[in-house]
Amino acid sequence: MTASRSFLSDNAARVHPAVWSALREADAPDAPYDGDALSRQLDESMSAVFGRPCAVLWAATGTAANCLALATLVQPHGAVVCHRDAHVEVDEGGAPGFFLHGAKLLLAEGEGALLTPAAIDAVIDPVRPDVHQVQPHAISVTQASEYGRVYRPADIAALAQCARRRGLGLHVDGARFANAVAFLGCTPAEAVGGADTLAFGFIKNGAMSAEAVVLFAPEAADLVRYRRKRSGHLQSKGRFLAAQILAMLEEDLWLANARAANAAAAEIARACGGRLLHPVEANEVFVHVTEAERAALRRQGFGFYDWGADAARFVTAWDTPMDAAQALARAIAAL
Repeated sequence: MTASRSFLSDNAARVHPAVWSALREADAPDAPYDGDALSRQLDESMSAVFGRPCAVLWAATGTAANCLALATLVQPHGAVVCHRDAHVEVDEGGAPGFFLHGAKLLLAEGEGALLTPAAIDAVIDPVRPDVHQVQPHAISVTQASEYGRVYRPADIAALAQCARRRGLGLHVDGARFANAVAFLGCTPAEAVGGADTLAFGFIKNGAMSAEAVVLFAPEAADLVRYRRKRSGHLQSKGRFLAAQILAMLEEDLWLANARAANAAAAEIARACGGRLLHPVEANEVFVHVTEAERAALRRQGFGFYDWGADAARFVTAWDTPMDAAQALARAIAAL
């Protein structure tokens, strides 16, 4: 399998040249931790992206970004409502419980790993409002979802209204938030709606080791700073994380990269026809393929993950060559 034929994950993508340049420029003495000039610039730069004041702290992983954000909304005796297939449930090794000091995840259903107010109500309504049961404190949604589905602005608005009605916080896991915005063609503010927190993903989209914890209630920043330190995620040379985020925000590089990844995924999707398991709305393509068909694709050098007994997941990235996507599309069409 050559790198150009790998569709395993956008985590395996290259670091964008602009990010490397920003890292080299940041390689000069400055204040340690998050007291450097670049880290202090994050609030202003991200507030311009969303058109409202926000506080931004860097983190080195998406897991840390999600959990630090949720920790501002959830007490140890509380719970987070999320989809049964949400990353915080199936792919973070129990980190939410660790960071939230025992808080529970309440699992909801929803087609395409998307939540609706009705699905949230179905989980919360049976919970008695007494000390003998864990009480929900927040809702966590993934934009785009674990199956590459995207919440429209009206969907996010309805979820925010549901959260307010129940007195809950709303968190957005945005590991592929850029891909969602690129698909929707709306503003970042519309794609995140009335959320309280956002884990804005950059690593899958061209950064090396930086994610942004975006707090739309800036007063929560100090709480995150203490929890980040306590959890071992306060890096002494934080300017290198800030430099990556700022480089991605410069001239909307984050959005251009996501558009490139989405375009490659759309190219593959057009060849899949009835094999598609989910509509392709970001940079993930889920396809019905038998074990023999998967073996045939691998013999041609394509890398991907099996997704159950008769399915596969193909993920494109900002640096996926269009001719590689076209080659995969032809191979799937020929099965």
